[in-house]
Amino acid sequence: MHWQTTRFAIDLSRPRVMGIVNVTPDSFSDGGDHASAAAAIAHCEQLVANGADMLDIGGESTRPGSPPLPLDEELARVLPVVRAALTLGVPVSVDTYKPQVMQRVLDLGVDIINDIWALRQPGAEQVVAEQGSCGVCLMHMHGEPRTMQLAPMSGDAVEQVRAFLQDRVRQLQSLGVSRERLTVDPGVGFGKTVEQNFALLARQGELQALGTPLLVGWSRKSSLGAVTGLPVNERVCPSAVAAVLAVQGGAAIVRVHDVKETVAALAVWRAVREQASSGQREQ
Repeated sequence: MHWQTTRFAIDLSRPRVMGIVNVTPDSFSDGGDHASAAAAIAHCEQLVANGADMLDIGGESTRPGSPPLPLDEELARVLPVVRAALTLGVPVSVDTYKPQVMQRVLDLGVDIINDIWALRQPGAEQVVAEQGSCGVCLMHMHGEPRTMQLAPMSGDAVEQVRAFLQDRVRQLQSLGVSRERLTVDPGVGFGKTVEQNFALLARQGELQALGTPLLVGWSRKSSLGAVTGLPVNERVCPSAVAAVLAVQGGAAIVRVHDVKETVAALAVWRAVREQASSGQREQ
């Protein structure tokens, strides 16, 4: 299995690590750390050095309660970082729901569009369909960032997420977007309760049944804080554990802040799997 993107056919025979680059002053997890273009570019370089297989650059915070960002401000934050990231030799994703931003970064040669709205904003589907080769990540979100945690989902979140993502994949395919360009993200923390988030992890196999690679983001999420009692800046260990569990449950890509630690955790997981496979062959 591979993920077809603008410049790369990403081999998904092993799990891939997507490094998060928040060019924002108000992200819930690392707000302000990389708000300037220079700091964000340096962070891109460090994440690649730490083993990131791809980068995901975002200029607008989507933390619960966050207001929309004006288009011009998002472009001013993102474009200089994207231009530099495209020279680093790894796939570059842009986290945006605005079709105007999508078009601008795709014109620069960006590989992937990662959209929390799953291309439901007017014009977004057409941008990626007409571009013809970029990778796309379709995420499930209940509600919208300003209000999603005030009235989270009710009922069986796993089935609702599965049905939503299935519908979005079918819609994109109907517009001519090939399945090999698509990944899906269950949207951990986006309008879901703690219990629902962990149900998505425990029952991740039901999402795998969609036949589309899973991209999963547990990094520093509030649900990890809810079960560990740790503040956001101390959630590296639970984030790495959640990433390994997601990969063990079939996730093809994990989206993380702490690339170095996640790469190391996955190396241990991979060594165990290789030994288990070797033992089975010997038998």
